[in-house]
Amino acid sequence: MLDGGELDVLTGDYLAELTMLILGRDRLRDRDLGYARTFLRQMETCLGTAVDRGVRIVTNAGGLNPAGLAAALEKLAARLGVRAAIGYVEGDAVDRPDALTANAYLGGFGIAACLSAGADVVVTGRITDASLLVGPGIAHFGWGRDDLDALAGATVAGHLIECGAQVTGGNFSFFTELPDGGRRPGFPIAELHADGSAVLTKHPGTGGAVTPETVTAQLLYEVGGPAYLGPDVVTRLDTVTLTADGPDRVRVSGVRGEPPPATLKVGVNNLGGFRNSMTFVLCGLAVEAKADLVRAQLTDAVGPDGLEFTLARTDHPDATDTETASALLHVHLRDGDKARAGRAFSAAAVELALVSYPGCTLTTLPGDATPYGVFTSHRTPQDAVAHVAVLPTGERVPIPPPPTAVGAGPAPAADATGPTAGGTGGGIRRGPLGELVGARSGDKGGNANLGVWARDDAGWAWLRSWLTVGRLADLLPETAGLAVERYELANLRAVNFVLPGLLGPGVAGSTRFDPQAKALGELLRSRIVDLPAQLSTGPITPDADGPAAVRAATSAPAPPPTPSREDRP
Repeated sequence: MLDGGELDVLTGDYLAELTMLILGRDRLRDRDLGYARTFLRQMETCLGTAVDRGVRIVTNAGGLNPAGLAAALEKLAARLGVRAAIGYVEGDAVDRPDALTANAYLGGFGIAACLSAGADVVVTGRITDASLLVGPGIAHFGWGRDDLDALAGATVAGHLIECGAQVTGGNFSFFTELPDGGRRPGFPIAELHADGSAVLTKHPGTGGAVTPETVTAQLLYEVGGPAYLGPDVVTRLDTVTLTADGPDRVRVSGVRGEPPPATLKVGVNNLGGFRNSMTFVLCGLAVEAKADLVRAQLTDAVGPDGLEFTLARTDHPDATDTETASALLHVHLRDGDKARAGRAFSAAAVELALVSYPGCTLTTLPGDATPYGVFTSHRTPQDAVAHVAVLPTGERVPIPPPPTAVGAGPAPAADATGPTAGGTGGGIRRGPLGELVGARSGDKGGNANLGVWARDDAGWAWLRSWLTVGRLADLLPETAGLAVERYELANLRAVNFVLPGLLGPGVAGSTRFDPQAKALGELLRSRIVDLPAQLSTGPITPDADGPAAVRAATSAPAPPPTPSREDRP
C-alpha cells in the first residue's frame, strides 16, 4: 500500500472478538503485553517509509494496552532513527472484575484529536472498525457531531475497507469472474469526500476488482438491520447507493445518518472452561450403527456431561478408496475440569481402537485440553466511558460523548409471504440457488448474519418475495428454531438475515464445523431449488443504479479526475 501509489492515511484493523480473548490471556502472563505484536514487526520496515512519504497510520493494534504499544513504537522509532509523533486513544476498558476483558467500542473523535495535533501514528484500543476511517475524515474535513450524513458515509466507507481485500474480490461468490480468477486481490482504497461520499478503488496493477457487486458483498458482511448503530452516528444502510465510476472504481453515496444511541456496545470475554476433540473414521457399511456404538462407549467411559457428537456423512456408496468411503464422527467435550476434558477424554477415545466398531481408527493422537472463551456483549451509557486522546506531547484531551441520542432503529421487516415475484411464466428449472444470487455471511459473538443479493432487477423482484424466513429454514434446517430477523436493502437488491444464537458461545467456544459462519452463505448458494427459467445465470452488463457483475469494471465510463489531497484525506 505504501509503495503502490498515492496515499494519505493507512489504516490497520487488528481486533476481532477472538483477538481480544487472546490478548487478555497474554496480559494474564505479562501486564506489559495486551497489544498486537505483529504490528510492531510490520513497523520495522514500514514506519520510515510512511513518515518519509507523509502517510499517517491509524491502527487499533493497541488492543488492551494502547499506551504500551505507543511506548513500544516510540522506542522503535528511536532505534530506527525515525522522527515519528505518536498519539494514542484510551478509555475503552470497562470495569468488570468478573471478566477477562471488557471493552467499549469507541468512535472516531479521539483519533481525530490526535491527528489534528500532528500525530504521524495513532494507536487505539477497542474502537469500531469503521472508526479507523471516520477519525481521519473528522480531522481532515472538520466534521462536528451534527454532520451526521458525512459521519454515516465515512462509516460505510470504513466498514467497506476494514476487512482489506474482502471488498476487492476476496471471498467473493463469483470469484471465477474476476480478471485474475481471484488469485491475488489488491487492498482497497477509500477516496473520502467532504460530504461523506467515497469512491472505493485500489492501486493500479493490483489484482482482484472493485465493482458494485464486490462492494455489495462486503457491505452485507457482519451487519444487522438497516439502522447500523455506531458510537458517533446511526448509519442507514438502506440509503446506500453504489454506482460504477470507472474501471475498479465504485462511488458510494446517498448515505443518511441519524443521531447516535445513548449507549455504547461493550464486548466481554471470559474463560468458559476447557475443551478437547477427537474424530473417528467410520468406513464402509452401517455408518449410523458404528456411530451409535462409539456414542455409547464414550458416554460410558467419561459420562454424558459436556459431550457432543457430530456425524459428518462424507462417505460415498461403492467407493474405491478408504477416504471417499468414510464418514467422520467428531466428538467434543467441554468441561470446567481440565483433567476430565484432557487426557481422561482423549485416552478413552483411543482405548476404543481394539474394542469398538470394525475398522476403528482416529485422525489424531490423544492430547490435552485447551481453554476456551465465551464472548457476550451488553451496552453502557456513553457518558460512563472516559474516552481520552493522548496527544504526541503527552497532553490528555477528554472526548465528550455526543449530545443527542436515539433508540435502536426500526423493527425487522415483515417476512415476505406473497406469491413468487419476478415471474415464473417462462417455467422453472432445478439448479443451485447460487446461479442467481451471491451471498456473504459472518459472525457477531454467538449470532450470525447472512446477506444475499440478486444480480439484476428481475432477480431482485424474485428474490425478495421468494427467500422468506420460512424458506430459509427449509434450506438451512439449523436456522429453523431461531428467532430469525429478516431485513430488505432494496438499494443493494439484498436481503439480510440475522441468526441469533446460531453460533452458541461464539467462535472461541464453538464446536460447530463452521464456528464463525463464514461458509453459511456458500452453503445456501449450493442448495438445489426451483429457479425461474427466464432469469439470467451468468455475468450481467453494468447497471448505473445498482449492483453489476465484476466484468462491468472493464467497460465502464472513464473516471472523473482524481480528487486532490486537499479534497480528501
